[in-house]
Amino acid sequence: MSFKYFLEMLPEEDVINPSTLTKFRRQRLKDTNLLDLLINKTVSIAVEKGIIKTKSIIVDATHSLSKSNPISAIDVLRERSKQLRKSIYRYQEDWKDKMPTKNDSNDLEKEIVYSKALETLLEASPTIREVPSIKEKLNLLKESIDDIENHKQEIVSKDMDAKLGHKSADSSFFGFKTHLAMTEERIITGAVITSGEKGDGPVLPELIAQSKNNGIAVDTVIGDAAYSGKNNLQLGKEKDIKIVAKLNPAISQGIRKKEDEFDYNKDADMFVCPAGHIATRKAIQGKKNIQTNQVITYYFDVEKCKNCPLKQGCYKEGAKTKTYSISIKSEIHQEQIDFETSEYFKEKSKHRYKIEAKNGELKNVHGYGRAVAYGIENMEIQGALTIFAVNLKRILKLN
Repeated sequence: MSFKYFLEMLPEEDVINPSTLTKFRRQRLKDTNLLDLLINKTVSIAVEKGIIKTKSIIVDATHSLSKSNPISAIDVLRERSKQLRKSIYRYQEDWKDKMPTKNDSNDLEKEIVYSKALETLLEASPTIREVPSIKEKLNLLKESIDDIENHKQEIVSKDMDAKLGHKSADSSFFGFKTHLAMTEERIITGAVITSGEKGDGPVLPELIAQSKNNGIAVDTVIGDAAYSGKNNLQLGKEKDIKIVAKLNPAISQGIRKKEDEFDYNKDADMFVCPAGHIATRKAIQGKKNIQTNQVITYYFDVEKCKNCPLKQGCYKEGAKTKTYSISIKSEIHQEQIDFETSEYFKEKSKHRYKIEAKNGELKNVHGYGRAVAYGIENMEIQGALTIFAVNLKRILKLN
């Protein structure tokens, strides 16, 4: 009633159908890149008002938790089989002695074997199997086994687009990443939303392209070690763009074709494989100050590699270890090391803190720390509206 009063409507007047906004979001916004559209609009206003004076962009990524909490595959199977057993006992209590022995370990393979044994037992008893409550629980268990075996799902969630990402070597999150580009005046000029396991560095070319398309003449990129990969340094050289990002020894040089896709996670100081698995440890091989470069070797959990859907060309069957090695220094890296000592690099590096503050504003003020709906498309809509709001606030403050 308060909304009707505000809109000067009579109490008995009809309001819009509740599904109208949902249909608008699904149909009217379909095939519309709302994120780019709204960022472009706000940047155009800022340029028109003379707010943006620099040619530098600051880049970083911030994570947003999925609306759905992740559940491990083994916990899903245990819950499904538990509900199935309960339904059976309600109908036939004496079946307790017929049940296969439960798996008490944390071994997923053993849990799958137990679930299949339970399924086989019921398939041999059509009278019990066709009871509606039992049949429903059995079908749920079958679906879970299929998802875990055929799609190699280690985590099960209602949000199919969300993925497990790493904030550090010991901590992780389940959700999405928003990769941002922002001017020194704190106007966001580009954004790319990905699932949580994606690396920061590979997104830089798109952020630069978006910023240029939105009217920013980019001559400098300011970021952390995640953006100082060889590909980004080469891109900067080709486009005459300075990459103000400290070089980390663990930067991929793309020696092997399959492993060009391995990404460096600066928070964990580890590499992450294309399947999203993070290295468990690393070791430096070779000696300093000799003709041959030192090599950093990263070790991965070989048990995960054995069952990985992307193992073709990456993991050799029967191998007891899976490693990824990179040389510490190359010619282009040496140029970056020299650049790090310049006054320009040191001066520009002082502006990197600004994007950390912007990430804090997005999360703490505008609730961007968690998705409000399922799926990456809805995350993009949430990102578009949030970034549009913070850019307008900044324009109003500086104008």
